[in-house]
Amino acid sequence: MITTAYLGPLVVTFGIVLFILSMQFLWKYVDDLMGKGLPWYTLTELLVYATASFVPLALPLAVLLSSIMTMGGLGENSELVPMRSAGLHLFRILRPLVVLVMLLSGLSFLFSNNVLPVANLRFHSLLWDVTRKKPAMNLRPGVFYNGIDGLSIRVRDKAEDGTLSDVLIYDHREPFQGNRTVVRARSGTMQRSADGGSLLLTLRDGHFYDARDPSGRKGRTDALVHGTFATDVVRLDLSGLGLQRTDEDLFKDNYKMQTIGQLARTEDSLMSAFRERVAMQESYLHNAFRALRDSLPVAGTPTAASSGTGSLPTPALHDQAIDMARATMNFLERTDEERKGSLEQIARHGVEWHRKLMLAIACLIFFFIGAPLGAIIRKGGMGLPTVFAIVFFLIFHIISFSTEKLVISLKLAPWPGMWISSLVLLPIGIWLTWKAATDSPLLDRDAYYRGWYRLRTLLRGRRDADPSAVP
Repeated sequence: MITTAYLGPLVVTFGIVLFILSMQFLWKYVDDLMGKGLPWYTLTELLVYATASFVPLALPLAVLLSSIMTMGGLGENSELVPMRSAGLHLFRILRPLVVLVMLLSGLSFLFSNNVLPVANLRFHSLLWDVTRKKPAMNLRPGVFYNGIDGLSIRVRDKAEDGTLSDVLIYDHREPFQGNRTVVRARSGTMQRSADGGSLLLTLRDGHFYDARDPSGRKGRTDALVHGTFATDVVRLDLSGLGLQRTDEDLFKDNYKMQTIGQLARTEDSLMSAFRERVAMQESYLHNAFRALRDSLPVAGTPTAASSGTGSLPTPALHDQAIDMARATMNFLERTDEERKGSLEQIARHGVEWHRKLMLAIACLIFFFIGAPLGAIIRKGGMGLPTVFAIVFFLIFHIISFSTEKLVISLKLAPWPGMWISSLVLLPIGIWLTWKAATDSPLLDRDAYYRGWYRLRTLLRGRRDADPSAVP
């Protein structure tokens, strides 16, 4: 019974949270998606992949909110009292839900480890293609359209059947020529070619004006070519407007597109390459200082002569030493930046490795916060439980986001950096579970009022017993 009562709010809250996160994605990329002429199935595919990436983050919040709602609803309907009166301990009541949440945590980890890398791979490759796609051909009356490279097109009016009136075309495909080629027609029509890669613009009753000088002479302002035509067909290349899918292999090495085993292997490979690079840099610096070299050239030998230090005067030696010191300092700066970039890349792999486990464990932690909290507040529905759920989730999310940035900036190690948010909420969950198991009146207003009454009575008794107290 309690499992059935829990599954309903879980599904509803999970759908709501997933919808909110998906809308956040749409608001973030709305400028990149609008005006591209994308088909509906491409947008649907992109939204599905983006929604899949939010599943591991939405599940802990759904577990927290549904746990508070379920246990709060049982307490509000006075269903927990008969259970406790029958001798059932709180852990005995929560046992079916604990098994269910453990199953959800396992599914969350499997989803993050196996499904999420594939969804991220397809999402980022498709998003890359969509953001690079040029706007579709969409002529608006009285507005110049510049979506086709090298051309600016303006029409005065556009009929419902596609007929255009007063078509003006500026051709500036030649570099450094400006708008020296102009085509104007009284009317025209548009249609795609058979292969779909070109747009055929048929112009009628027009003239053209070409001021380009093939000889390249400067200072020419007179028109070189000026003519009229009854019908002319302008072929516009639309190959750059179509959506061309990028090979997904270009993105598969990203840390977000890897399983936990692949992340571990990649991190080991990056660390080995980093150590080899550090050894090479240290060897170079060791040999950069003449006094630290393994072997010094003997005076008079070709090596010594080639070094150019045997016969140089003191000022020349001084200048050479300054140049070597300056080169060494520049090398140290580049080395520091290179090492920092390599370590940040390794840290990102560690962050993703721990994130998959941390979000799965967070489902259990949020359950042991939400279930006892619902039993204590004894309020169901979407009112007070939503407030508590948002507060705890914000604490978790803010700490997780902050510590993740610290890990990437090399201020913290992935362990325990990625687990600090869970370690902060774990004692709260243990304390709330203990309070609920002992029937502690944690949020009982009457209990706090009685405590304040005792404290006030105690303070008043002490004041009456003190003869020096001012009445």
